[in-house]
Amino acid sequence: MANKSLASRKQTVIAIFLATGIIFLGRLFYLQIIDDSYELSANNNVLRYVTQYPARGLIYDRNGKLLVYNEAVYDLMVLPRQVKDIDTLEFCRLLEITPEGFVQRMKKARDYSRFKPSLFEKQISKETYGYLEEKMYRFPGFFVQPRTLRKYPEPMGAHLLGYVGEVNQSIIDKDPYYKSGDYIGISGIEKSYEEDLRGKKGIKIRMVDVHNREVGSFQNGLYDTLAVMGKDLYLTIDAELQQYGELLMQGKMGSVVAIEPSSGEILAFLSSPTYDPNLLVGRVRGKNFSELSKDPVKPLLNRAMMGQYPPGSTFKMVNDLVGMQEGVLNTHTHYTCQGPGSSPIRCTHHHQSPLDVYVAIQQSCNPFHWQVYRSILNNPRRKNVKENYTAWRNHIMSMGFGHKLGTDMQFELSGNIPSAEKFDAIYGKGRWNAMTVRSLSIGQGEILVTPLQLANSAAVMANRGYYIVPHVVKSMGTDKHGENKFSKVTSTIDPAYFEIAVEGMRQVATMGTAKWYQIEDITMCGKTGTAENPHGEDHSLFMAFAPADNPVIAIAVIVENSGFGSTWALPVASLMIEKYIKREVARKDIEERMINGKLY
Repeated sequence: MANKSLASRKQTVIAIFLATGIIFLGRLFYLQIIDDSYELSANNNVLRYVTQYPARGLIYDRNGKLLVYNEAVYDLMVLPRQVKDIDTLEFCRLLEITPEGFVQRMKKARDYSRFKPSLFEKQISKETYGYLEEKMYRFPGFFVQPRTLRKYPEPMGAHLLGYVGEVNQSIIDKDPYYKSGDYIGISGIEKSYEEDLRGKKGIKIRMVDVHNREVGSFQNGLYDTLAVMGKDLYLTIDAELQQYGELLMQGKMGSVVAIEPSSGEILAFLSSPTYDPNLLVGRVRGKNFSELSKDPVKPLLNRAMMGQYPPGSTFKMVNDLVGMQEGVLNTHTHYTCQGPGSSPIRCTHHHQSPLDVYVAIQQSCNPFHWQVYRSILNNPRRKNVKENYTAWRNHIMSMGFGHKLGTDMQFELSGNIPSAEKFDAIYGKGRWNAMTVRSLSIGQGEILVTPLQLANSAAVMANRGYYIVPHVVKSMGTDKHGENKFSKVTSTIDPAYFEIAVEGMRQVATMGTAKWYQIEDITMCGKTGTAENPHGEDHSLFMAFAPADNPVIAIAVIVENSGFGSTWALPVASLMIEKYIKREVARKDIEERMINGKLY
């Protein structure tokens, strides 16, 4: 019995050892033949993981003209633990850096990680890369990573297109897509459409020999992933019109915004002074940005969306529309004007008196529009001034003032149409009235608008009461035409009243302050404005659309510190309209005067 028991135990022990051996052999077979994850880990010291940066999407204008493309550059990367016994002086000579600069860069790389690659020198040119590549074997631990930078074939549209810059730690913390050394859209279209333009990063795993030379891809690229290029963008901008506007506005501070009324597509979007967008690309970006930032005329400021100005007389038709909607104004209403002797708001013109709404718009009569505004705020249909003012404000905001329009560009400001509560805080509840805030009747006082809003108001007039949210991207990807996904916003004003305001604007262009700048065969409807500026000379403003019937362009021009609206803003706008509709400008004398006119 004892022998039997001993034999049984022996067989059990043998079985256990055999089972254990089989398990170990099976696991070893799996690890060595089937699962290569440990092989990958073991080979980390001879494999190089190179990020494949995608090219950003190209940007075209509405007619297919290329505005932004990509140019190859190279980043020099370093893996600190592999850097041994190199000729530092020769290396510095090749890169045109100082030995002190080398030490600083190496310290920064080691502080980041001794075992992970980091950026040593960014954006090396093709020429530098050409002769550096031949000697890379002499500098173990260094390798080159290709990427692209933006290039602008024409120095135009800087504020519209925006620029690309390196991510900071705050961006990295918020979005795991970005790593140190990555680029991101900072402003303009580049920022607004970053996720579409940036594409998708890939990776290549390369085998490297002891001499820092790549000897091939790991496992024939089995674990490589391809970079996916960003989507191309087709803008609503007419590049030829944009360039022409920038030419007319050179030497002037201000902005031009032009919109296609039927679609809300922005045809021209410029801020002046501007700058060559190529200045903010590559290794010179930091230096140039600093110089532009210090320039007293503020070329980096996007005045088209971030400039806020009193609208002056360009606001008068808006007040008239509210008056008609509120039942206190019609075509039979007449008010007296006593010219410069008018009170409490004087008139700057001499014209017939009394006058109706058509002549009041045509001649830009301040007293008439003050009387309309007073009638709105004293309207007996509501119980007090505050309620009437709130109703006035709601009508005004329905036409696109006092709030962001929701365009597809970043950093849009809202302008200002002050609330009744704001006046309560300033003057006290029940202690203010039409007389207190009378300057709002002629587009002064607390009212502020952006050039984008002013151009949009011209589109509202052109459409007789509505606008499509202004936007600058027409389509993306392979669809060059796209579908308009921007909403239609209808004002609270009856479309019939717009016909009256539009007729007044037509008379401005044919018989009033804009009659000297009529365009042959094109009926323009517009309104000049001279906005008081507490910081210097008055601003020159003009808003218009054309043709009067079936309009194709609405435009606003603001020229800072330049006096009357008819002196600078009006001729610039009329030339832009002529250029867009006819493609050629016949009035060369006016064109030459605008191009050569320098105001700063």
